[in-house]
Amino acid sequence: MANKNLNQAKNAKKDEFYTQLVDIENELRHYKAHFKGKTVLCNCDDPRVSNFFHYFSYNFEQLGLKKLITTCYKNQNRDLFSQNDAEQAIWLEYFGDRNGNRVPDPEEIGIHYFKGDGDFRSQECIELLKEADIVVTNPPFSLFREYVAQLIKYEKKFVIVGHQNAIKYKEIFPLIKENKIWLGYGFKGGAGHFISKYEDTATAGDHRKGMIRVSGVTWFTNLEIQKRLEDLILYKKYNSDEYLKFENYDAINVDKTSDIPADYDGVMGVPITFMDKYNPNQFEIIGLGVANLGLECGIQPYKPEHKKYRKEIQKRGTVDGDLYMMVDGEVTVPYTRILIRRRQTNPKPVSYEIGELPVSMAAEAIAP
Repeated sequence: MANKNLNQAKNAKKDEFYTQLVDIENELRHYKAHFKGKTVLCNCDDPRVSNFFHYFSYNFEQLGLKKLITTCYKNQNRDLFSQNDAEQAIWLEYFGDRNGNRVPDPEEIGIHYFKGDGDFRSQECIELLKEADIVVTNPPFSLFREYVAQLIKYEKKFVIVGHQNAIKYKEIFPLIKENKIWLGYGFKGGAGHFISKYEDTATAGDHRKGMIRVSGVTWFTNLEIQKRLEDLILYKKYNSDEYLKFENYDAINVDKTSDIPADYDGVMGVPITFMDKYNPNQFEIIGLGVANLGLECGIQPYKPEHKKYRKEIQKRGTVDGDLYMMVDGEVTVPYTRILIRRRQTNPKPVSYEIGELPVSMAAEAIAP
């Protein structure tokens, strides 16, 4: 999808993209051990078009679920992308197969009507959230901050779709730094195709009829997965000519995650794509080199001798708190950098219990 189309959709609050079943299957196969005996809530899903409802209802017994709840938002604005044309918002509950055919038949699905519109922020939906153990859905990108804040407030486990740019949000990054949220396994090639009515301007090779391509889309979770145990293999060696230092923070710039030097013990500024390889036992996150978050972690404003460049740079959206370097006498501002440092000794492991199983046993449980 072109960024222009995504931004237009977000600005108009028209960002209800329906996730493909294959993408849901590819991600959730890594979490199977977590679902046994749990109540799952999909609270941003019209069950008539939601592949999340399809996945959990058809795999209810295999996953060992206790209960499945799906809520359906009733749009008051008919122009918004939604196939919900019912007079009332509804929520469904499913307790599994009763007649032995392993299919979620209509008579086995409880249909309930909301008094309100089924918005995840409504008190009716919050009561269902309280009942749930794990939340799995694709929330509207425009409400991602608010959505995650609610999950954290009610201390819920979750696996949700979001854009990698959310890593930079001032409401989200502190949660990542504190190891309260991390990235899942992600979409193939770092992009996903979603069912949508919006125009798709992807290249011919990426175009899929009736779908929109979103680059940089990923999964966010707070469920432990095997991926978090894997060390990033480092092979490059530090040299001052290749790794420039920032002018306003004692750290070196690293342009690619694969270029992180194996022998440098100081702070490094790495691209946000690093989060896909982040192991909290291998690296420590210091901060984010962006605006106020940068100032909060100690990044200095522009030096007096560089102020003359500041006005021109600000036209490109750069402000104090952003990391910058001097290259050939010019101020150079890299794309967003996360400040990290290699751990010298392994800390106490971050809770690596998967469901009720220790990691040594869970590896088999979460394998495809």
